Amino acid sequence: MDEMGIGEFARRSRLSPKALRLYDEIGLLAPARVESASGYRHYTPDQLERARLIASLRRLDVPLADIAGLVELDGAALAEWLAEHWRVAEDEHASRRRLVGALIDELNGRRSDMYEVKVREVPARSVLTLKRHVTPAQAWDLGKEFLARLRDARLPRVEGEAGDVFAVYWGEVTEDSDGPVEWCRPVPDSEAEALAAGLNDLTLRVEPAHREAYVEMGPYEDQRAEDWALADQALRAWASQEHLGDAPLSIPPDELGVRITYAFAPEGPECDFAVAYAE
Repeated sequence: MDEMGIGEFARRSRLSPKALRLYDEIGLLAPARVESASGYRHYTPDQLERARLIASLRRLDVPLADIAGLVELDGAALAEWLAEHWRVAEDEHASRRRLVGALIDELNGRRSDMYEVKVREVPARSVLTLKRHVTPAQAWDLGKEFLARLRDARLPRVEGEAGDVFAVYWGEVTEDSDGPVEWCRPVPDSEAEALAAGLNDLTLRVEPAHREAYVEMGPYEDQRAEDWALADQALRAWASQEHLGDAPLSIPPDELGVRITYAFAPEGPECDFAVAYAE
């Protein structure tokens, strides 16, 4: 079988020599032969199909760690994966487009009505919490840890919406900022002290009565970072333009925290995004 040098193979595969050396180092695309004295790499024509597939996947921004397994799939399985990958990418693009549109409206002095803002009264309640500084990827992991702890404890439930689990974001959670995030579960006031005594890894505190301006987000698994940014923008616009204005608050939002409330159902959690305040 005819061999070709790395330059010719790079030209025919549309991969740079630098990329080919990297793929060799990580075991993704090894040359057919390497000269022992010079280290010069040689490739064969039957390696072009794999190389071109890798090039196509990289143009779709598929991580190298994923490509290593994908190139081993048969055609039908890879086609199915690509269809789902593209669906997710289109959803993310649509979310970013909505966010850009809302930002453009805000910069031009127009209000975006993408989300309907509602208001609810929340009574004072005892809550057991787990609070930690986290990255975006760790925020939901913290939630799963917290929910697993609740299942093990089999805590009594506060009836109605006031008993839903919620997460308070006390600061931005990005790659540059780690919150913290506090997961909270309301418990009956009459049993709060006794329950907390048996769960010393959780913290008991009392949330004051307050109002929450919120937007309904739908299933949690459908949400993306851009959706939360849009909801936050809608709530800020509502507060500044419609209702709160410059009136003094007895409990300002910063002391109650931005929060996400989860209503759990067999098909998965529905959630809303809220800003808490008290006049």
